[in-house]
Amino acid sequence: VIWGASYCSLKIWEISFISGIGSRGWDFCISISGFYLSPRFADRILIESQQIWRSVQHIVSSLKNLPNFCRISESPVVNKFLACNLVFFSSLAAYAADTPVGGHAPEPPQAQVSTAPEAKPISSKWYERISLRGYTQFRYNRLGRPDPSLVSPQGDKAIGGMNGFSIRRARLVFSGDVTESIFIYIQPDLASTPDYASGSGGSATNFLQMRDLYGDIFLDAEKEFRFRLGQSKVPFGFENVQSSQNRLALDRDDALNSAVKDERELGVFFYWAPKEIRQRFKFLTDSGLKGSGDYGVFGLGIYNGQNANRPDLNRNLHTVARLTYPFQFNNGQVVEASLQAYTGRFTVGTAPIAGAAVSGGDFEDKRWAASLIVYPQPFGFQAEYNQGQGPRLNLAQTAVEVGALEGGYAQVMYKHDNLIPFVRVQYYKGGRKHDQNAPMQDIRETELGIEWEPIKALELTGMYAFTARNVSAAPYGRISDNLIRLQAQLNY
Repeated sequence: VIWGASYCSLKIWEISFISGIGSRGWDFCISISGFYLSPRFADRILIESQQIWRSVQHIVSSLKNLPNFCRISESPVVNKFLACNLVFFSSLAAYAADTPVGGHAPEPPQAQVSTAPEAKPISSKWYERISLRGYTQFRYNRLGRPDPSLVSPQGDKAIGGMNGFSIRRARLVFSGDVTESIFIYIQPDLASTPDYASGSGGSATNFLQMRDLYGDIFLDAEKEFRFRLGQSKVPFGFENVQSSQNRLALDRDDALNSAVKDERELGVFFYWAPKEIRQRFKFLTDSGLKGSGDYGVFGLGIYNGQNANRPDLNRNLHTVARLTYPFQFNNGQVVEASLQAYTGRFTVGTAPIAGAAVSGGDFEDKRWAASLIVYPQPFGFQAEYNQGQGPRLNLAQTAVEVGALEGGYAQVMYKHDNLIPFVRVQYYKGGRKHDQNAPMQDIRETELGIEWEPIKALELTGMYAFTARNVSAAPYGRISDNLIRLQAQLNY
């Protein structure tokens, strides 16, 4: 821009100065060059150019006795060169004098002075761009004194036994953009309970364990294409990828969660979503509509397949793919529809039943699922269903075999300000592959609940559940009972 202004000014100078207008013509062309940049710089450029012009004249006068030196008044070539450079450096001097370091030229002063605080500059130190947030869930599951044999090894391990108050989750999330193209996410849990403590009333609770640790590598400036490396959620099912901080029901449904217990795996995932859809995903979460977060419109990944925080037990990786889209209608209503599927091989551990050995091994593990979410604006509806094949204990309880599985859930809710009542029914029939012997499960459950958020930092949830499910110990009999459950969630 500066050189363009210089060139145009030079043409004016050739007409005005050579035709005898003299210094007034020069002042005019310098002023014109200033307006090529910004009108507010014209006077400053004129002052700067006059100072530089006097310096040039002094230098030329000092060097006029050198052989073959072309005086300004005698050589058109040197005249053009010096004139063009004069406009350039005078313009640059005026620009630099009025521009803060590391920024652009400020805009002309406004008629009214803004009282809004100035935006803080983005730090060049990556560790100063990392944010910290989290949540903690306190629960009590013993109202009504349910049967101690009624446990939920896949969900809340504080159900059953002699358990009283418990901390279901205590999460801290460290996240941020360490560079323009790399985002990191680290989430430990300070209240993890090992599987062997399930329903035992033992003291092995509140362990520190890694839940998420991954990095997003963006492939474009709009951040629409990215690879995710590390331990993160597997994109299979809406409720599986939805944060427990946002979910209405206290536990995930058994049907889809039995595909990926703990929802996470170690692997590599690719996600794509247009910029405006990524913003829509963010809105659905930030606005309190219980969104799932941004796992792309399309997702594809490979992962170990033996569950999070466990070593792989075979040489076969699982493959997963997901396609989802949040449609927004003219009235603002958002409806999200999804299809997803995965395939792989799963290694099942075994233990003797009544003194008899149970044969295990690697088994085919594949499913497909469909999801439909009508976000509560104010009425909402949520349903998911999955079907497939996976390992399960046979009827004779002598061996693990591949068998059919299916199940799903449906939920209705109504959002009234900061109050959301809901009803959910679920069922699942199939093996529980993550447990020893992959015992057969036949689960039926109806839940009535209400969530109240008096302030952003506090959510209170109460639920009443009619449940029938299999116990966790051989011979894995079925038991029915009612549960009254309470939760207080702190957000920070």
